[in-house]
Amino acid sequence: MGDIRANHQKTPLLDKQFPELPLSRTGNVWTAVAHIITGVIGSGVLSLSWCMAQLGWIAGPVAMLSFAITTLFSAFLLCNCYRSPDPETGPFRNRSYIEAVDMNLGKKKALACGLLLQLSLYGFGIAYTVTSGISMRAIQETNCYHKEGREATCVYGDSYYILLFGVAQIILSQIPNFHNIQWLSVVAAIMSFTYALVGLGLAAVKVIGTGYAQGSISGIPTPNAGQKVWLVSQALGDIAFSYPFSLILFEIQDTLEAPPSESETMKKASAISITITTFFYLFCGGFGYAAFGDATPGNLMTAFGSYEPYWLVDLANVCIVLHLVGGYQIYSQPLFAGVEKWLSECLPYSGFVNNNYELKIPPLGTFRLNPLRLCFRTAYVVSTTAIAMAFPYFNQILGVLGGMNFWPLTIYFPIEMYLKQTNVQSWTPKWVMLRILSGIFLLVTVFALIGSIQGLVSAKLS
Repeated sequence: MGDIRANHQKTPLLDKQFPELPLSRTGNVWTAVAHIITGVIGSGVLSLSWCMAQLGWIAGPVAMLSFAITTLFSAFLLCNCYRSPDPETGPFRNRSYIEAVDMNLGKKKALACGLLLQLSLYGFGIAYTVTSGISMRAIQETNCYHKEGREATCVYGDSYYILLFGVAQIILSQIPNFHNIQWLSVVAAIMSFTYALVGLGLAAVKVIGTGYAQGSISGIPTPNAGQKVWLVSQALGDIAFSYPFSLILFEIQDTLEAPPSESETMKKASAISITITTFFYLFCGGFGYAAFGDATPGNLMTAFGSYEPYWLVDLANVCIVLHLVGGYQIYSQPLFAGVEKWLSECLPYSGFVNNNYELKIPPLGTFRLNPLRLCFRTAYVVSTTAIAMAFPYFNQILGVLGGMNFWPLTIYFPIEMYLKQTNVQSWTPKWVMLRILSGIFLLVTVFALIGSIQGLVSAKLS
């Protein structure tokens, strides 16, 4: 198989008590934009037409804009937490969300944040695995309709495709860290633009072809008010899921070179990225709802299975899969790094944890392998794949994840860190406004979480 040589690391990983790690930070505004777009425009964009269909022509766009503005506001607050104590020149880097909470709010809140963050990152892995399986299945269905005609029965399962995606992620998960995947983010960002544009174009062509926009102000009618409430709550959860990038903001910011300051670059990248993604969200969601009205599916691209040109639909679904391959790594690498760093600190002299091996495979080159990385990351991917196969329910999973992480990670912790950093006094106008904002989104996300869990349980039992 090749020559294997051990490279034993005698000391644990350096942590934030050291101002600088020997990492090469070469990122700029545009690499950060690529990372953010890869992380944000994911499977969430495919559900937005369905969200518009539940909320209607007024509440749907208002909800999307509200989440977008709040996410950008939160990103600006978080950008100032990367360096401590001064956000521009502070000597200490907080390289992860957990480190920033620990530095500003203490260890107890950092533990709570860590639990929520790791659960959210793990959930994104499940959601991306489910979505990729649906898209690969859609390719098979599109080809079937093209060969057999629109009236053919072209129904296939997801499990085989979910399994294929899992195998690919086992291999890609051996990439050492976030700094080694800029190329993957660029490719994934290009893919996200491509399938968003294809979906937007196909929906727009259908609207133009019919000569009018379907849909209504109140959204899809339901047999009773209770069912409408549950569907609205799931739609809000799906929209919240579509703006998740606060989870990985610090890891992206840690790739940036300075000067200019990382916070300045990251704020600019955040504004550009969220503006671009919101534009796509509004147009994709709006045209999808206008094209299909009450028949709008949970995943927009599944609506075009019997449409021509079939190759264009296939291209869009291929782009979705390629994007999610990168998106999975964008959300998994921070979790990998957190767990592996913790184990390295707990077991500084363990060969299993700290040994690195060089594997030479001519003519492919030399690969660095670590026993812990190989075993832990493989087990992680296997578990997300297994859960995705057991719960392949697209909209409900997105809603649960959105309801679970949006308020604590995008609203609560950023506001609390800002109040602590700037020493805002209680009951001042600024303090009251921030508390009101936090309270409103707490109610919204709890509502979304309860409705999405109800939808997930109903889907499993049906």
